[in-house]
Amino acid sequence: MLKKIWDNFEEYILIALFSFVTPLLLLQIIMRYVFKNSLSWSEELARYIFLWMIWIGSSYGVKKSRHIRIEIIKNKVSEQANYILEIVVIIISMGFCAFLVVKGSELVARIFSLKQISPALRLPMGYPYLSVPVGASLMIIRYIEKIIEITNEIRKLRLEGKVK
Repeated sequence: MLKKIWDNFEEYILIALFSFVTPLLLLQIIMRYVFKNSLSWSEELARYIFLWMIWIGSSYGVKKSRHIRIEIIKNKVSEQANYILEIVVIIISMGFCAFLVVKGSELVARIFSLKQISPALRLPMGYPYLSVPVGASLMIIRYIEKIIEITNEIRKLRLEGKVK
């Protein structure tokens, strides 16, 4: 049960957020064009939800290996070199995500300490910015899972005698 929740964690959150933001934006459109009176808070809330969707979606992209890549080198080296190259790329990506976690957390802490609030919702601005370190942390976890998958694949190929 917990494995299923973890395996689909990003999907569940993204579906919930999308299911909430779609009627919210529809309501804003109806209010603006039918009743000639827009809601002051809906656009701001939708913007913050989109931030969270972007960062959680980035983690989902890591999980599904859907981020944009240049594979010119991958097509010119051996299978064993591909595994090594993939691990190097993942480690570099994890380093960038760690940077985002550290600097994003510092920024969030500073924004919370300044008690900055959003104009329409009066929400502490740290919550929208919190999407960066949370999303980058999820990406690191998914990258670790990718490294485990690759090392397991290498072990399997070594046992079969296909890779040295």
